[in-house]
Amino acid sequence: MAKTKTDKPNIFIRFGRKVKEIFSELKKVTWPSFGKVVKTTGVVLVLVLAFAVVFTAINFGLAQLLALLTNLS
Repeated sequence: MAKTKTDKPNIFIRFGRKVKEIFSELKKVTWPSFGKVVKTTGVVLVLVLAFAVVFTAINFGLAQLLALLTNLS
């Protein structure tokens, strides 16, 4: 039994269609304003810094507790 050719277009045609779809979807995207990007970036940086301080304090406290416990024995 011979193989029949499928109706599927070749890879280059499919790739070209996919690229067109991607660009048409990107045109529909509502991009945030520069001010909003700067504001949200600032919020993210402040939160990352706050978590870093909290985790560093916890790490320091646990290290001190471990040092205290190992010096007792």
